[in-house]
Amino acid sequence: MAACGAPASAPEQLWLESAQTFIQETLSLAGKEPDKQLTQSVIGCVKDTWLSQAENQDFTLPLSYSFVSVQNLKTHQTLPCCSLLSWSSGAYQALSQGAGPGVSVLPRKQLLLLGTLTDLPGDLEQECRNGSLYVRDNTGTMGCELIHLELSWLGHLFLFPSWSYLPPDRRNALGEGHLELWEMPVPVFPLTGPPGPPGPIAVIYPEKASQLLRYRKRRKIKEPNLAGKLVRLSALLITQSKRYFVMTLGELSQDNSQAGSQVSIMVQVPAQMVWYRALQPDSAYVLTKLRVTKLRGSRSCVWTTIPSSALMPLRPEYVLELGMPPLEADLTPLPEPTTSKHGRGQEGLVRDSRVLHYSGTVTAVLNQSASLYILDEQLTLCLAYQQIHGLRRAIRPGVCVELRDVHLLQSVGGGATKPVLALCLHGTALLRRFSPLKPKTLPVFKVNGSSLYEQLVWDYHLGLPLYLWATKALEELACKLCPHVLRCHQLLKQPAPGKPSLALQLLAPSWDALVPPGSPARHAYGEILEEPHSCPHHKYTPLQTPYSFPTLLALAEEGQRRAWAAFDPKALVPLPEAAHLTSCQLNRHLAWSWLCLPSHVFQPAQVLLGVLVASSRKGCLQFRDLRASLPCMPLTENSQPLTDPKLIGCLVRVEKFQLVIEREVRSSFPSWEELGLASFIQKKQARVYAQFFLADALILPVPRLTFDSEPPQTDDSCPEGPHMAQSRLFLLSHKEALMKRNVCVLPGGSLRPPKPSLSFHASGTWLCGTQKKEGSGWGPPETLGAENKDRKVFLVFCGSSVRWFPFLYPNQVYRLVAPGPSQTSPFEAERSSAWHRPLELADCASCLTVQEAWTLELGSSQDLPSVLEISKALPESPLAHLLSDNFPSSLVSFSAEILSRMLCEPPLALRRIKPGNTRAIKSGVKLTVALETGGQEYPPHLDVYIEDPHLPPPMGLLPGARVHFSQLEKKISRSHVVYCCFRPSTSVQVLSFPPETRARAPLPHIHLAELLQGGPAPFQATASCHIVFVLSLQILWVCAHCASICPQGKCGRQDPCCPAQRAISQASVRLLVEDGTAEATVTCRNHHVATALGLSPSEWTSVLECARGPGRVALQFRGPGSQTECPGNPQGPLAMLLWTLCTSPVVLRPIKLSFALERRPSDITPLEPPRLQQFQCGELSLLTKVNARLRLVCLSLQEPELPSPAQAAAAAAPS
Repeated sequence: MAACGAPASAPEQLWLESAQTFIQETLSLAGKEPDKQLTQSVIGCVKDTWLSQAENQDFTLPLSYSFVSVQNLKTHQTLPCCSLLSWSSGAYQALSQGAGPGVSVLPRKQLLLLGTLTDLPGDLEQECRNGSLYVRDNTGTMGCELIHLELSWLGHLFLFPSWSYLPPDRRNALGEGHLELWEMPVPVFPLTGPPGPPGPIAVIYPEKASQLLRYRKRRKIKEPNLAGKLVRLSALLITQSKRYFVMTLGELSQDNSQAGSQVSIMVQVPAQMVWYRALQPDSAYVLTKLRVTKLRGSRSCVWTTIPSSALMPLRPEYVLELGMPPLEADLTPLPEPTTSKHGRGQEGLVRDSRVLHYSGTVTAVLNQSASLYILDEQLTLCLAYQQIHGLRRAIRPGVCVELRDVHLLQSVGGGATKPVLALCLHGTALLRRFSPLKPKTLPVFKVNGSSLYEQLVWDYHLGLPLYLWATKALEELACKLCPHVLRCHQLLKQPAPGKPSLALQLLAPSWDALVPPGSPARHAYGEILEEPHSCPHHKYTPLQTPYSFPTLLALAEEGQRRAWAAFDPKALVPLPEAAHLTSCQLNRHLAWSWLCLPSHVFQPAQVLLGVLVASSRKGCLQFRDLRASLPCMPLTENSQPLTDPKLIGCLVRVEKFQLVIEREVRSSFPSWEELGLASFIQKKQARVYAQFFLADALILPVPRLTFDSEPPQTDDSCPEGPHMAQSRLFLLSHKEALMKRNVCVLPGGSLRPPKPSLSFHASGTWLCGTQKKEGSGWGPPETLGAENKDRKVFLVFCGSSVRWFPFLYPNQVYRLVAPGPSQTSPFEAERSSAWHRPLELADCASCLTVQEAWTLELGSSQDLPSVLEISKALPESPLAHLLSDNFPSSLVSFSAEILSRMLCEPPLALRRIKPGNTRAIKSGVKLTVALETGGQEYPPHLDVYIEDPHLPPPMGLLPGARVHFSQLEKKISRSHVVYCCFRPSTSVQVLSFPPETRARAPLPHIHLAELLQGGPAPFQATASCHIVFVLSLQILWVCAHCASICPQGKCGRQDPCCPAQRAISQASVRLLVEDGTAEATVTCRNHHVATALGLSPSEWTSVLECARGPGRVALQFRGPGSQTECPGNPQGPLAMLLWTLCTSPVVLRPIKLSFALERRPSDITPLEPPRLQQFQCGELSLLTKVNARLRLVCLSLQEPELPSPAQAAAAAAPS
């Protein structure tokens, strides 16, 4: 070819032939002969650009490059790339090396791209222009971005020497790939600039244009031309009805820092939207044929363009200022518009933003859909308050942007830790350099949901602090739920009429408090044109984060962190008591404790959110998200348990809840002195779960997605149910304990002995025959014979069917649903002989194992109207039956409030020896409960023991909780004390949670005779009485490990295996007291002994040190003048001192006694009958019956409050 100069080599000839074919197919007009001039011009343009690099002089043509069409680029290039025809290899290598560690640049492809630059997306109408730019050839059209545009380039064919291509994100179905043109395109044919005007253009400048706009009725000029310097460019607004932007021109001599005459022009003609790409701030322009238009909904007017208007650079030689005589009224300034002021209460909170210009480099993308970025690693950039549909795809790390009239907001809050630059409609963002870096893959929730974020700004009118928080909250929701619980598009989809967005529903419960109903709507015209400027960023109030959506794992870890931070052995066992406990007692007190964290203690407030699932591995309800599961216990408004399985798989949001952390510690503290040393704690673990009321929860049904840990549950629990199924209604009468049980091996089964598996049993009554699925309902039940009516059934739940345990409760009607064809009845009873004895005990006629594929539904009144008459009352055993020696080992049921819980050794009858260790005894759990006795003022107390295999105890058995126990075994100890034990038939139902704050009621003040009247009496009380005499006194020093006597502070067992190195003191004194109505013996222990003897702490310490030598000092008083008994040293000074003290008025004095009955209400020992006692009254001897003395345990001793002189005088005065 002539254009190619010298004869081409074979490779060059092949390249030229390929170029000719490409040009003919891709660039030539369809249906016309080959255009040789076009071919020569294209090849010449490529050759000149290629040879512009010195290193390419040896190669006339870029043989390594191949031509690519728009369609091929879309189809075959699936990864980001760049093509740099005008770059040298060294320049690209320098770019790669300067990217920094861990950052890669776009891979370089050797591709040649040519096309026509246009602002029309395909063969569409002119009205569809929105300011976007495209590259077009015969194969298609592709959107593009470039730094600077000359309007004369539109419609011309160009070679693009340096460009990058970014394909659409595969996770965004609506996304499209686009081009980024790094350098000025090279025209294939020389461009001819627009012809100059035939004569000077008469123009007016901004000062005169403002006067004409203000006094348009006095002076009118038809379609004037306006000239000036571009000082401000607004955002490009694109709505369904119109597209427009506003450019503001100032005087040519006006500096950016000076205020001068300015005038705004609104451009809203579709064909002129592309001007937005060509306008450059601080450049001078001429706009022709303008008109004045009144803004809708406003009194203001503005200059606007018409379809015949033109935009051209200002050249002084082509313009002539239009002369206008001034008006006197023009010198009168307009009144300053008033700005709204906030109330006095907010003056200290509301802050003003600062408007400035800023240029910087994007260093990170916070959320592409929410238009949040990081600039220069120091500032947060928010572009959400502008419509940047085209600009969003180009902004990524490495992009340099110029921000004009941007607001700077500091200490915004809402989760933002950096100052924020936020654009409103008044300002604009301009690209100054494209990014050469390879885009990072963002999480799917950061590239989807842009329409939802736009709705937050334009429909809900969120201010910037609240928008930043909402964005962070939505990210937390997406991290918790997507993609396994919800698909990201399901969470972040734009709401439709009647179909609210799921994400906004999760934010909505506190929405009204955060977004006041009277929040002003955005007015685009006013935001752009009004002076002084007012927009959502003009004034702002820093926001404290309202609440967050932590992952369940983070919430559980935070709960455990707080629980162990609050774990203080010295606080759990107060010092006066701890100093006298043996090592075993001390460690047992520390073995179990709990902490309840109400939701309001977290700052910011934490919202509990997850999918409600029923675990077949633990038999409890759980919240579940992507990272973890959290057991939970919901209750209804009437303190009833959750009974409807339809809630399985629903998304539950709870703001008001209690996070319970049960701490278990295995420790070996030798004595109380080492309680501050953590090295004596061998093991600690915690159980964390949540408690809440359903009334405080937002429950949202969501599409069911399968969890790998519960494969059959979510599908089978679907409310729609299977298409073919059979069901049967039954009334549940009793549910047994969930525990590991032996599994019956059917004949022909495995020869291996089966391991115990988690299961439970339930008994009930069939209410009707089998029903078949008919459409969305159930058909009529099958008729039953007389022998099959009201037939009892014994249900066995094991394997995956254990998941129904938290929903089954007595006196409820349920529907058992079996999917599959209705050829045979799935509810036929099993005939295994292994169940013969259990069925006899349960008084049931048949046994049925619930299959894993079966589902459970709550029965409704429409299914069986007669079910409404079923009593919902919980079974209660009479109090007389509970607290009597009749019917030992019987099953009892009652409701009670838990008073205390601790780990302990179970009663002797319940002790089990660990395998391989004949000395060790497994510990159990002891609950002390107060029975609910129908309004009785002083309810009796009872101990309930839990041991293996019922450990750990069910959730919710906490001090302060109200619980119903069903079918506990009643036991009577050797000392005639009634207690209860868990058995396989036992079931527990939590009626209420512990109160958040427990105000301890003061003990009642009584007379001692009230305890002898036989009626209900308080278990603990106070009385004002007098110490008559001391019955006995004992002081011991015992081994902290084995409790043996320790003379001289050394263990007296002489056993080298005893590891104790410490001795502890223990003291007790028995007093005889009376209050004028009755007398009682009171036992005081340890630190109460010092108070009873009237000794100060230092004096009591000296007494204890004197008793350390013998190890034991004991005194017995048998009446006035009796002798003492002191085995260690009968004539010792300590014994004489104590004998003298115990018979002195220092001890025998009035006191205020707080006590507890030594005989508990559960003690059924026969009462001691009254005895005959002789009294001497002078010379008269009297014989009378005297009740047995009361036996009390001292809780505290106080000196009586002496009346004031005025009170004493009033009492002594005659009435």
